Amino acid sequence: MTEQPTGTGTPADGGAVSPRDRMLADFRGHLIRRQLADSTVRSYLYGAGQFLDLYGTISYDNLKLYKCYLLEHYRPQTVNLRIRSMNCFLEFLHLTDLHMTMVHIQQKSFLENVISQADYEYLKRCLLRDGNRPYYFIIRVIATTGLRISELVRLQVEDVYRGYMDVYSKGNKSRRVYIPLQVRSECQNWLAREKRRKGFVFLNRFGDPLTPSGIRYQMRRFEGLYGLDASFLHPHSFRHLFAKKFIEICGDLSMLADILGHENIETTRIYLHRSPSEQKRLVNQIVKW
Repeated sequence: MTEQPTGTGTPADGGAVSPRDRMLADFRGHLIRRQLADSTVRSYLYGAGQFLDLYGTISYDNLKLYKCYLLEHYRPQTVNLRIRSMNCFLEFLHLTDLHMTMVHIQQKSFLENVISQADYEYLKRCLLRDGNRPYYFIIRVIATTGLRISELVRLQVEDVYRGYMDVYSKGNKSRRVYIPLQVRSECQNWLAREKRRKGFVFLNRFGDPLTPSGIRYQMRRFEGLYGLDASFLHPHSFRHLFAKKFIEICGDLSMLADILGHENIETTRIYLHRSPSEQKRLVNQIVKW
């Protein structure tokens, strides 16, 4: 394999762009055409740009060096994210004889940081009491649909009235997420009082759509406001709660995987396991000898 040059020489014309920047701009266009999420586009561009800045030239040896660099500086989940970025970049460049292998991550046999049903009910009551309808419905919708926070912020008023949201993900894949009748009815009443019939459901005080980072920040404030454990106050905790309750009541792992948008059912299988606190409680109840 001949090394792929990615020269970064300074252009003679101040208006020109370097080969590196041109390549990344073309890669960005490729990712957008594939309809990847904005966060994925940014992540993949960062990974490709980081490699080019470190090594400048794409070769088998440099890819090995990059993997070693990643293992020394990042957690395994981040290492695999950067490797996915590079494999997508290599595919874009038609360098089919080069491929980076992912690192193996030991699958946990239990769930961590899942909000309890009691704390969930308590938080709902507190938010209603304080008139915080937007965040009341944010946690309600996640906990009753399993939407990711990146998907929730795209929820439209029209979706609420229709009763479902069509979610599009990488590879032009889509799934339909239904909003349970009770939540849908409550949310419609709230939106009607707000005289809103279209647009994004969750807005900030300026009328712009809330962002995932903004929601995460606000949720962390509930620790001080309501005396809750901060480790449970993140959007994914409510998604976990949905999955955990769904599998307890329904038991259909395949259906849950479809609802959550998991490509691999093994990812969903973790919801069959007990949390550490549940394991401790059951052991104390059962073991009497």
